[in-house]
Amino acid sequence: MPNAQTRASAKYNAKTYEEMKIRVYKGQKDQIAAHAASKGMSLNAYINALIAADMGEKLTKPEQEQGR
Repeated sequence: MPNAQTRASAKYNAKTYEEMKIRVYKGQKDQIAAHAASKGMSLNAYINALIAADMGEKLTKPEQEQGR
């Protein structure tokens, strides 16, 4: 059974984030992850940075994040 911290994290993540799935050819995930790591980023952070760079001001942050 998960401890209180695990449950709290799962509840926060479910409330705060959405997930989406992307498909790449076999072997590309490792290449992309290695490239992200070479930049000091996780795969998730790298993909989010690419999206933010492409969309710019069109990409809005949720209200709870804007106050940070």
